[in-house]
Amino acid sequence: MKKNIAVVMGGYSSEYQISLKSGAVVCENLDSNKYNVFAVHIFKDRWVLVQSETEYPINKHDFSATIDNQKINFDCVFNAIHGTPGEDGQLISYFELLEIPHTSAPSYQMALTFNKRDCLSVLRSYGIKMATSFHLNLGDTINEKEIIDKVGLPCFVKANKAGSSFGVSKVYKEEQLKAAIKLSLKEDDEIIIESFLDGTEVSVGVINYKSEVIVLPITEIVSENDFFDYEAKYNGESQEITPARISEKEKKRVDEVAKRVYEVLKMSGFSRSEYILIDGEPHLIEMNTVPGLTNESILPQQAAKAGISLQDLFGNAIEEAL
Repeated sequence: MKKNIAVVMGGYSSEYQISLKSGAVVCENLDSNKYNVFAVHIFKDRWVLVQSETEYPINKHDFSATIDNQKINFDCVFNAIHGTPGEDGQLISYFELLEIPHTSAPSYQMALTFNKRDCLSVLRSYGIKMATSFHLNLGDTINEKEIIDKVGLPCFVKANKAGSSFGVSKVYKEEQLKAAIKLSLKEDDEIIIESFLDGTEVSVGVINYKSEVIVLPITEIVSENDFFDYEAKYNGESQEITPARISEKEKKRVDEVAKRVYEVLKMSGFSRSEYILIDGEPHLIEMNTVPGLTNESILPQQAAKAGISLQDLFGNAIEEAL
C-alpha cells in the first residue's frame, strides 16, 4: 500500500520563495509508484494542502486534510522549509508531539544548528576550528572599537538565525559597522560578527544514506561577488565546482571534520555545511539542515556526482524516516 507523504514548504521567513521551489522539486521526484505525494504550504496566515491549484485547509489538531469528504492522514512528512518554522525546530517539535515521522533531524538538533552562535559554541569545545566572533542582541550598546579590536577588519555581520545570506554584510571600515548591524537586525534580534577568513570556501553535504552517514563530493565556491551572498547563491553570480579543486589530503581532512561535526551534533537527515580552508585546515562557517533541494542547488549537485539521483536522494530520506 502506498504511503501518504506531505511535502511541507513555504515558511515564515525571507526564504519562503526558495522553499516553494525546493518543495516543488521534491514533489516532482518522489516515486509515485511508492508514495501518494501531497504539497502542503505552510504560511503564517494559513496551512493548506494544494492540489490542482485548489487549497484544502490543514487540521492542525492532527495534521490532516479532507478532500471530497475523505480524510487524509500522512505517514511521513518531507521537510522542505528553509528558515522558520521548518529549520529551527518549531515545526519538527509539532510533528514529534503528533508522532509523525519526518525527514529532518530531531527538534533540538534543528534548533541548535539554526542558532549559529549556539551551534559554534558547542562545536568549539570539540576542537572544531572557526572564525573569531562577537555577539550582539537588539538593544545592546554598540562599541565599534571593542568589536573591531576583537574580530578585525574586514569582518562579516550576520543575522544569527537566518539563511540564504539574508542580513549578511562584509564590513571594511569602522564607519560601515552600524549600518551593517542595522541591516542584520531586520532579519533577527540577535547578530554575530565574525572575523574574515581568507582561504578556499567549500560546501560539504553529509547525509544518512541507506543507514550510513556519508560525506558527499565536496563543492568549491568561487563567488563573482565580494562573498557568497544571495545573488551569488541564486542568480548565478558564482561558480560551484564539484568536486572541489583541493588536494587529496585537504579532501580527506574536510571529510573527517564534516562527518565529525554531523556526529557530534547527533544529526540525522540532510545537512550542508560551509567551511573555509586555511593551510589545509577547515574552519566551520555554519550548518544548514534544510539545504536547497532544486536541481541547481549544491546538495543535489553533490549527490549526482556520487551517483545518487534526486528520486533516490528524496526517497531514501523518506525510508530513513519511516
